Amino acid sequence: MMKSLRTLDLNLLKAFDALCDERSVSKAAERLAISQPAMSGVLLRLRESFDDPLFVRVQRGIEPTNRALELAVPIKNILNEVEQLLQTEQFNPLEADMVVTIACTDYSLRAIIKPFLIELNRQAPNIKLATVNIDESLVPQQLTKRQIDFALTTADFQAADTHFRYLYQEKYVCAMRATHPLAKQSQLSLTDFCRYPQALFSYSGGSFTGVTDEALAELGKQRNVVLSSQNFLILPEILQQSDLLAVVPARLVQPLADIYYLEPPLPIKGFTKTLVWHERTHRDPAYIWLRHLIAQCCQAKAHISETDNNYQQKP
Repeated sequence: MMKSLRTLDLNLLKAFDALCDERSVSKAAERLAISQPAMSGVLLRLRESFDDPLFVRVQRGIEPTNRALELAVPIKNILNEVEQLLQTEQFNPLEADMVVTIACTDYSLRAIIKPFLIELNRQAPNIKLATVNIDESLVPQQLTKRQIDFALTTADFQAADTHFRYLYQEKYVCAMRATHPLAKQSQLSLTDFCRYPQALFSYSGGSFTGVTDEALAELGKQRNVVLSSQNFLILPEILQQSDLLAVVPARLVQPLADIYYLEPPLPIKGFTKTLVWHERTHRDPAYIWLRHLIAQCCQAKAHISETDNNYQQKP
């Protein structure tokens, strides 16, 4: 029995395997690309570790002792298992069986998760997808504790030990029902925009001002916001059944046939949707595949790529 696992060098096992296969110190040394004297030193260390001669000299090389013969198969198996550990695992989406959790807003559910889920079910039918409401202040902790795998955030999100990928740049449009009085126009005037009642999405809830109102204030203007909603997905339904206008992300309403939208009558700053993940999964083949699929479903611009420059880390 070997004296201590802590003192056993894996290279000794490789040398033992070579000696068993070659039955020659010189040939084993050649196989391991070391000198014959060095190989003799390795054999001495093997004998000390296993408290057995292991190999005895014969007329044409060496022969294993009974103890060496007992060790030969287990050691070869150990070396094969270690070799497999060092190989990069190949990911096959058709065979993948896992759960992926993404933190996101309800806007991202429609704009990103919906097309992603359709494609995920087609390409990897055994991968289950879970979504949770996002709180960006909790995302770093959730990623670290493996509570989530990805987060769909804005471009200014930063956290230690995270990577990110820009998915797309979103713009705002002024949406209304297809039969709205202003839907006949090809261009929306600032006067009409400020005059008609509007609904507003409030991320934190309860606010009646946002980026649109900041842009209007610079022009000395004010709009008539009569509804503040914390839920993006309810806005299209509200618009369909009222004369309200709403400044919303374009991807929220573009697929809806009964919603009409126009360019706002003033510049309104959009936002960049960003995919964030932890350093722990950065090189995992399954998560690399998932990231690429999410980006593909978002039709990310060709020049926006995942590079080492897209790595955020804080001390």
